[in-house]
Amino acid sequence: MSDFTSDFWHLYVAGLTIVSILACLVLLWISGTTKVKASGDNTTGHTWDEDLKEMNNPLPRWWVYLFIITVIFAFVYGALYPTFGKFPGLLGWSSTGAHQAEGDKLQAAIAPLYAKFKDMKAEDLAQDKQAMAIGERLFMNNCAQCHGSDARGSRSFPNLADKDWLWGGDHDAIKTTLVQGRMGVMPPMGAAVGTADDVLNVAHYVMSLSKTPHDPVRAVQGAPKFATCAACHGADGKGNTAMGAPNLSDETWLHGWGEEAIVRAVNVGFTNQMPAQADKLSEDQIHVLSAYVWGLSQAKAAP
Repeated sequence: MSDFTSDFWHLYVAGLTIVSILACLVLLWISGTTKVKASGDNTTGHTWDEDLKEMNNPLPRWWVYLFIITVIFAFVYGALYPTFGKFPGLLGWSSTGAHQAEGDKLQAAIAPLYAKFKDMKAEDLAQDKQAMAIGERLFMNNCAQCHGSDARGSRSFPNLADKDWLWGGDHDAIKTTLVQGRMGVMPPMGAAVGTADDVLNVAHYVMSLSKTPHDPVRAVQGAPKFATCAACHGADGKGNTAMGAPNLSDETWLHGWGEEAIVRAVNVGFTNQMPAQADKLSEDQIHVLSAYVWGLSQAKAAP
């Protein structure tokens, strides 16, 4: 990758740009000074389609002047704006700076709108129609891509409309998740559990925790081996919100349910990331958005 980040490439781009502009001037000079011997009827002697003759007329002056102005404009533009490799331009303009300026302008414009929500509690925000309308728009623009427009998620993407929370479901916990992001890791534990048969037994023990169909004999045999998993999920399998370890004793399965899914989880593991939103949303926006998400789980639990 160092070949693509070295200083050679900006010199290459700058050189290619300058050579291209100069080549236009050379082409113009050649076309303006080269004389073509013409016949008495002012043609070059080239004929197409039997009667279409090429005239030996000079380029129109307006076209030549316009061409020269275009070349001059290219050099002036390149001096003022980023054009020639890493040269930033005399005006110091950049697309990143322009985007940041527009973002700052937008934040300044909407700041008064969020000011009245800043000190409101989640319970009060959840009852405020305007705040929830804003929260819904924020959710649609920033969260629905993963969690769905109805916030019920899908496989490997948590349901935000129920009361099952990996990292805690109170307003402060949700706000922390939005600001900092989360990294959930289930390491491969097959070797630590034991043989393939031991892993299968543990899978049936885990299914027994949620009282779902399982092999009771294998579940009994898998109970001692579950001690390997208890460090994160707890001795009773109810999880640990401090670590983002899911509750294995309910009927919520983020990565799929059943013997095959659990065996795969033990042997392969999972890595889930919730990206931080602090660099995209302001503190006031996150305050409203977290209240909106919190309010979703306070209604009737979604299936």
